[in-house]
Amino acid sequence: MWRKSSRSGASNGGGDANCVEVHANLDAIRDSKNPTAALRFPVVAVRNFVAAIKR
Repeated sequence: MWRKSSRSGASNGGGDANCVEVHANLDAIRDSKNPTAALRFPVVAVRNFVAAIKR
């Protein structure tokens, strides 16, 4: 399962224009425009990334 920020929105009215999704296990990140490709990371790296963008 992938999670998308509730604040994700379109910069140009096209829906998911600027969206990054995080896997529920917190071990991967993907671009919602290209959902077949994901970048896998150690869980701690994704947690740190999510914490940093929430600030």
